[in-house]
Amino acid sequence: MKVSLKWLNEYVAVPQDVKAFCDQLDLTGTGVEGVESTGDAFAHVVTGKILTKEAHPDSDHLWVTTVDVGTCNVNAEGAPEPLQIVCGAQNFQAGDVTAVAMVGAELPGGFVIKKSKLRGVTSCGMNCSSRELGLDNDHSGIMILPADTPVGMPIAEYLGKSDTVLDLEITPNRPDCLSMAGMAREVGAMYQVPVEDPLAAMMDALDGTVAGDPVEDSVSVQITDASRCSRYSARVIDNVKIGPSPDWLAERVSAAGARSINNVVDVTNYIMFLFGQPLHAFDYDKLVDGDGKVQIIVRPAADGEEFSTLDGEERVLTSDMTVIATPREAVALAGVMGGLDTEVEDDTTTVLLEAAAFDRAHTSRTSRNLGLISESSMRYERGVDDNPVADISAAAAALLAQVSGGTVRPGIVDVTESLIQPYELAFRVPRFCGMMGADIPRDFIVDILERLGCAVRDDGGDVLAVTTPTFRPDLEREIDLYEEVLRLWGMDRIPATLPAGRGRIGVRTAAEHVADVINDTLRASGLNETVTYSFVSDEDLELLRMDVSDLGEAVRLINPLNADQSVMRRSIVPGLLRSVAYNQRRGVKNVQLFESGIVFFAHEGKKSPKERKRVAGVLAGAMGDGGWNVSPAPFDFFDGKGVVESLARELALPKLRFKALSADEAPHLQPGRAAAVLSGGTELGWVGELHPLAVSAFDADGPVVAFELDVNALEKAARPARDYVDVPTFPAVSMDVAFVVDEAVTSEKLMQCMTSAGGKLLEDVRLFDVYRDEERVGAGKKSMAYGLTYRAADRTLTSAEVDKAHLKLVKKVCGATKAEVRG
Repeated sequence: MKVSLKWLNEYVAVPQDVKAFCDQLDLTGTGVEGVESTGDAFAHVVTGKILTKEAHPDSDHLWVTTVDVGTCNVNAEGAPEPLQIVCGAQNFQAGDVTAVAMVGAELPGGFVIKKSKLRGVTSCGMNCSSRELGLDNDHSGIMILPADTPVGMPIAEYLGKSDTVLDLEITPNRPDCLSMAGMAREVGAMYQVPVEDPLAAMMDALDGTVAGDPVEDSVSVQITDASRCSRYSARVIDNVKIGPSPDWLAERVSAAGARSINNVVDVTNYIMFLFGQPLHAFDYDKLVDGDGKVQIIVRPAADGEEFSTLDGEERVLTSDMTVIATPREAVALAGVMGGLDTEVEDDTTTVLLEAAAFDRAHTSRTSRNLGLISESSMRYERGVDDNPVADISAAAAALLAQVSGGTVRPGIVDVTESLIQPYELAFRVPRFCGMMGADIPRDFIVDILERLGCAVRDDGGDVLAVTTPTFRPDLEREIDLYEEVLRLWGMDRIPATLPAGRGRIGVRTAAEHVADVINDTLRASGLNETVTYSFVSDEDLELLRMDVSDLGEAVRLINPLNADQSVMRRSIVPGLLRSVAYNQRRGVKNVQLFESGIVFFAHEGKKSPKERKRVAGVLAGAMGDGGWNVSPAPFDFFDGKGVVESLARELALPKLRFKALSADEAPHLQPGRAAAVLSGGTELGWVGELHPLAVSAFDADGPVVAFELDVNALEKAARPARDYVDVPTFPAVSMDVAFVVDEAVTSEKLMQCMTSAGGKLLEDVRLFDVYRDEERVGAGKKSMAYGLTYRAADRTLTSAEVDKAHLKLVKKVCGATKAEVRG
């Protein structure tokens, strides 16, 4: 929100030191995103008195003038020195005061004033017309200012156009600060200074503008759904003359960031910026039915209903949107924008003024779904207090009548379904001071709460009875009041103390330890940690080709920032894959990333979604760039598998194994290069090369290896305390064996059989060769050779013991897999 300090200063004393003021706003929770000085457009333009006027020696229409600009131009001794300026205007005399653009000034249109020569005579500036300064279109001559105008005064200051405008970041829970009155209240509380309420004086002005028949005779209002609109009011202003706004009104509207349009529209914007209450002005005559009356209906839009908004766009509406309508047609999108067919135009003579309170959620969804964000919708979706609607409407009608020469029909049509109610809260002073760790004076607490709009009853005990204002929907609990007092007391004034911990020693939980091991191991494996958005597109898993049948329903956002962030993520991999594509487009070929984060699933019958913590990683390109004599090997399935194995080793996961996944089980992975990761019978996740179609869908270059593991499952399977195994003192016996098996038999199956048959004597099994040859091995067959290590912990094995154990192993493997021992 843009806040004019000149405007704000009318209601509360604003500190002169703008930087200190901005720092204080930051400390109290209102971020300052920018500071703009509106007088900068008139930099180096000052008032000056024309001392002499002589004809140019080489021109019949130019004049050589000397102009006194006071201390804005001085000589070597520091004394004021007049400027010599060549001027072509004819409407001035010596002794006149005008606006002088000195060397260095930049006038509207990008025209920069430089020291120059005009037909041989030096000119050090320009005497300006009002059009040259962008004030109006008058170019009949230079500006002639009153004779008593001070010399050397910046023209912005003289014209009252010198202002400082702050661009403030208002948090969503503070709709009261989206108004000048609200900001004045906030500043008054910050500095504990008086604040003037502009509403009362503006309402009093209504009495002198009322004339005609009561408005109830010609206007009726009907609200068909109270959940969409809690209050709707209408007033009628007759004999309106549409025209430019007074300078002060146009200046206020422009300072708030809007464009001055005409006196009626500017009043509605002015009131909105002043009080935070959006208004809308209809051309009354365009609403009138055949009986000469206006019937306003607040109703849901019909699915597929078409409507032209003020910006000239044709909108297709849905039933979730709310419209203001007559019995014939819709005339406005409630809380968002008015309609093109009923806008106020130059020939408008009667205005119907709307002041209402619309539902936050419906307004927000309408605005987002149509891509139509307005100043009104921004306020409604944060919450507009419906209690002062009638009073603000009266103030707006009085001002509109004043600037347009109109009269206000007596009364107001005001349909109220419900009103926001204040909260009655208890403020326990000793508890507050104890929680804050500071002895904050009771008088300060009461004063701050009252300055923020609360009603405080102090009976002298430990508890204050506080009634919160309806314009502060964020003050719902006692702790919210604590926060308000603390932020205005100043958190920097709270003494630093160590947290209490008598008799306790802080330790890391098992989950924190596992998280540390995961992060350390993945970083040691060459992956860089990153963070991606939890809000994703609904199409992400479809682009990834991932089977979502077992994942559960997605959690959809009621108020998404945009269509590409409409659901909560169910997998971390799409976000990482987008990061891969982002880096590759910028010339980074080798990308290794991982992320630990939460994924979300709809939880049937409950408001909160199910959350699972996952860790995922992607590897694209190669581990290095290679050199002149070696080419880098691109990442493949086994690189991803190796990362998972390193993680399993550090977490001491028992019985780690990999189960091949078919194309139907993992359509997002490359067939033959995909595996489920298991610890015993518990599935931990998956690892594999992403399918080329999935990679290309995210505009990335393959191959890309990825894995995703369930951190909760890792925590349960991890063994933080490992069994101690003594260093072996007896020799091992190594033997090799090669089995000829069908192609369908996996190494995992063979190793399971050998491990089971080998018993306690079999220490290790290692695959070291796979051989295929139709003549020597057979068609559809393969030879798999293993190195076996036998050892006993308490003795040296004899040949007979090893032979017996080895024959038992071979026999069981051959029986279980129909294998043959290759000689």
